[in-house]
Amino acid sequence: MNHPTSWCPGCGNFSILDSLNQALNNLGLTPQEVLMVSGIGQAAKLPHYIHAHGLNTLHGRALPAAMGAHAANHSLRIVLTSGDGDTYGEGGNHFIHGIRRNMDIVHIVHDNQIYGLTKGQGSPTTAFGQKTRLQVDGMRPDPLNPVALAISMDCSFVARSFSGDPEHLRSIIEAAMSHKGYALIDVLQPCVSFNAVNTFRWYKERVYKLDSEFDVTDRVKAFEKALEFGDEGIPIGILYKHEKPTFIERMPHVDEPLVHKKRTPDDVQKLLEQFD
Repeated sequence: MNHPTSWCPGCGNFSILDSLNQALNNLGLTPQEVLMVSGIGQAAKLPHYIHAHGLNTLHGRALPAAMGAHAANHSLRIVLTSGDGDTYGEGGNHFIHGIRRNMDIVHIVHDNQIYGLTKGQGSPTTAFGQKTRLQVDGMRPDPLNPVALAISMDCSFVARSFSGDPEHLRSIIEAAMSHKGYALIDVLQPCVSFNAVNTFRWYKERVYKLDSEFDVTDRVKAFEKALEFGDEGIPIGILYKHEKPTFIERMPHVDEPLVHKKRTPDDVQKLLEQFD
């Protein structure tokens, strides 16, 4: 990438962008085949820096926009990129119902456990008691565990990765792109400007990779792993996978993307005449 960005030097967003670019290239996808959708935030600026279709939406509203695009043209490969605040805070309701609908969308959440764009207040994933620029006496709400929530709802693909291990992240993105259904990737990343607790070193000392023998179809074991977070270790990898019909596959009357259907003014006129 030769163009300047608005990200701080050392931000985890850079390696997430690089891993995504490599994954799309390895999968042989062209810019015309990919739609990048985002909300608002530092993570949501990623579509500005990648060569593909791009759509910026409102804060917390990226998922419904992505779902609308998928419903209209499910031949596009849709990647949604957003932050922990954008997804789990303002967009929390859409996140829950996105899991239920199981549309074929890859959702990469840049989880730095802080609001970066709005200068460092606590996000839904900030630890209890952690002091921030706004919560000067420490966070009072309990933190949200997004991967545990997703697994509890039988999300069809749940993974966690770390921006400090770009090769691992690339492989997870490729696996998610090859999965049919809603695929959540919660990416742990440092915010070098506003989060002095969850630093690169902090993550590096705690993350560990799930071994190849881990059964990603065992929902109970997956949930147990999802609850591990902190000094006892943070597992990264595919936590849970459940192959099931996608939203489009559950619609037997949908035979092709809406954008491919031929419509004329006469079609609308016939509908209007029904109200005469």
